[in-house]
Order: sequence, then C-alpha cells, then structure tokens
Amino acid sequence: MTTAENTASPLDALPAAALQAAALRESVDTHFAATVAELVDLVAIPGIAWDAFDPAALERSCEAVATLIRSTVLDDVRILRVPKDDGGQGGPAVVARKVAAPGMPTVVLYAHHDVQPPGDESLWDSEPFAAQERNGRLYGRGAADDKAGIMAHIASFRAVMDTLGDDFGVGVTFFIEGEEEAGSPTFAAFLAEHRELLAGDVIVVADSANWKVGVPALTTSLRGLVDGIVEVRVASHAVHSGMFGGPLLDAPTILARLIATFHDEQGSVAIKGLHASDAAAVDYAEEAFRADAGVLDGVRLAGSGSLTSRLWNKPALSIIGMDVPTVELSSNTLLPTARAKISLRLAPGQDPASALAALEDHVLANAPFGAQATFTRGEAGQPFATDTSAPAAQAALWAMGQAWGVPAVETGMGGSIPFIADLLECFPAAQILVTGVEDPDSRAHSANESLHLGDFAKAIVSQALLLAAINAGALGEQGWEQKD
Repeated sequence: MTTAENTASPLDALPAAALQAAALRESVDTHFAATVAELVDLVAIPGIAWDAFDPAALERSCEAVATLIRSTVLDDVRILRVPKDDGGQGGPAVVARKVAAPGMPTVVLYAHHDVQPPGDESLWDSEPFAAQERNGRLYGRGAADDKAGIMAHIASFRAVMDTLGDDFGVGVTFFIEGEEEAGSPTFAAFLAEHRELLAGDVIVVADSANWKVGVPALTTSLRGLVDGIVEVRVASHAVHSGMFGGPLLDAPTILARLIATFHDEQGSVAIKGLHASDAAAVDYAEEAFRADAGVLDGVRLAGSGSLTSRLWNKPALSIIGMDVPTVELSSNTLLPTARAKISLRLAPGQDPASALAALEDHVLANAPFGAQATFTRGEAGQPFATDTSAPAAQAALWAMGQAWGVPAVETGMGGSIPFIADLLECFPAAQILVTGVEDPDSRAHSANESLHLGDFAKAIVSQALLLAAINAGALGEQGWEQKD
C-alpha cells in the first residue's frame, strides 16, 4: 500500500466555476438523511441470488433500484438479464444511461443489489434486514456490501446534476448487477449481449473498502483465484483397521501428509512456479490484523515479509472442504479414498492457467507412499492491477483526498473480484477504478455487517468530485486538460 503524495496536483487547478466543489458538498449534505433512508429501505429487501432463496425478493430488490434511478433525471432505465447455461435466467440487472454530450467521455458506475444470506440470525445484535443505526454506523445485511455502493452512485449523480445541471456533459451509465454474491454466473454473457450499452471510458466498481475509518483508499490490486479438488486413493475398498492397519496408511492420513507439503516451515506457499513479491510499501500492524481476523492468542502468523505483502502480493492456499466421514459416523475402518477442495489466491502478475498447472504438478509429484493422486481443475479468476499514473486513477485519488481531507492510499486486496477480468477483456481501453465504502469493521458477509455513515457521506462527495473533475477535463491526454 502506498499513500498518494500530498503535493500540488494539476487537478488542484480545476476551475472553481466548472467544479463547484462547495455546492457539491452542500447538495450531498442537504440530501444525506434522505439518502440514508433510501438505503434503509433497500436493506429491508432480502434479495439473495442463491437458488435456495425466494427469487421474488431479488426481483423486488431490482425494481427498487430501478425506481431510485428513475427518480433522477434518467429516463432510459432498463431491467435486463441473460439466460444461464442450465436454461434458467440470470439475476436481474439495472442498466440506466445518460448519453454523453459530443466529445465527452462516459463513466460506468457498477455495484450489485444482491446480498449474502444472513446466516445464523442469533449472532446478529439486530434484525439483519431491518437496518438499525448505532453509534454512527448502520447495521444490516447489505448496508455496506453493496447497497451502500448503489446509493453512493445514485447520490453522487444527483449532487452533480443538482449542481452542474446542463453543464454536466459526461455520459453516465448505471450497471447494478443482481448475482454478484452468487459468483456472477452470467456476467460475461451479459457483457457480450449488452456491450454497446455498457461501454465507457472509465468504469467505477464500488465494491471494495477504505483503509480505515477516516482514511480513503483506491484498491489498486486484487489477487486472482483458482481452485480444484485433490483425491488420493490407497486401496480398492475399505478394510478393517485392526486387521490391516500398520502396513497400510488410510487415505485421510495420506491426504493430510500431501496437504502438509503445500506450505513450508514458515507457512509460506511452497508450490513452485507461483509469483510473489514484497511490493507493499506500508504495513498492517500485527495487533490490528490479529484483532480484525479474530486470531487466537498464541497462534503464530504464517509467511514472511510485511503483512500487507502477504495479504496482497503473495499466494495464499486454503483447504476449504474435505470428504471424510464425520466423527459421529466414524468406524474402525481404513478408508480407501479421501478428497479435499483447494482454494489458491494468486498474486498480481500470475497467470491462472499456469497456477493451476503448478498446483496439479505439485499434487502428482508429492503423493506420499506412492498413493494414487488426481487433481481436478476448477474455477479460475485473473488478478488485477491498476495503472495509478493513468488520468482516471489520479483524478480518483485527488477526489478522495479532497473529500476526506487526508491523502488517499493505494491498497491491495487479498480477495478477488473475478468479473473485473471480464470487464477488462470486453473493454480493454477502459480505466477501471475499484472503490468502496467498507472499512475493517464493516464485517461484510458476517453477522452485524455495518456501514460507517460519516465515511459514507465522504464517499458520495468524493465520487461527485470525481464526476465533476472528469466533466472539467481530467481525462485529458496528459491527465489534465482545462476546458475553455
């Protein structure tokens, strides 16, 4: 992570009449209570894109978003979807457009309206779908991930239109997806079907996080992701552990020994051919990491180098599932087979296909005691890195610094957003900005998910300033081109 330099920027010379920063802030402040109320209404709709949940709620969620966007100056608001491979329909998405004036760029504003299931509701301090404000935070499922992203887009656009009116010539396209939490299964097909509607010069993906409360961040790198299933076989059938145990090791034991080869003694991933670097310039305090991750006292952290490098610029391998009998169903039997699912996060710069090949080679070369081992390849998602010298990134960092009153930071993220690779493939010339409203205590996907309302207001101001800056010429060939 690096901090944007707090030095004079060409963007500081933006003409006051074109930017109207004070008026933008006033508009955001004036309407902020109404914006929060609209967010509360969105949280009340349990739109979950998983097959096990009522699809009608997802439809209501999409309609509610469309209604909010129609309340702006936009008339071209559509609800669209494409077929799934299994013959069903993908999640409903809202696409709404303000066409750019001649010679002006277009900005695409992405977020998603579907949410994670609430999980064990007994772990929540308040109802997950009845948003509640406590101590400056708004609690509820989707309050941060990602319905706040939707409202940041809508509120910033309203502020710009209220302030600049007909002088705002930038094209704006809202793209509010409805199946992100289910893995965006029809995302690539949706882009292919609606490429012309969704084309833009800048794509703002509001689905990430800030560095901490009071310090904004532009997410400039994301790890990629591959997964697969390893299976080991030691016998043709199960046998009695007393009669045959000793000379023959059971498959779960063999699998455990194979899994142990994935990391070295420090806990670093030990698979040859995977990219890693120590590129992060600022570290994550260990005590803060332990608190945020809930690490138990005495548990030693794995890997080497700075914590931020380990989180953002190095691979991470986890076993996320195993097929072995439960303790309740266990018997004195030597099991002939065992399986595990492997999830491998990839550093920026890593090709997913080569990572899968390296993982498979390692499995086949390290099966203990001559056991038969197979590896079945699963999903693959590209890592992502932003060119922070590009005009749009510079404008975003500038706008964040202006809105928060402190320099923005450039952060990596240990997680993955696989659909960004689809955006890059479909729109290779677009500048992609990954922003967000979460902070380390937002607990997205967990019980008591929440949004810091103070930072939410700043995020709206920041995006309004970004749109105004682009309107004033911030995407010029040298990163700044003052309009006449």
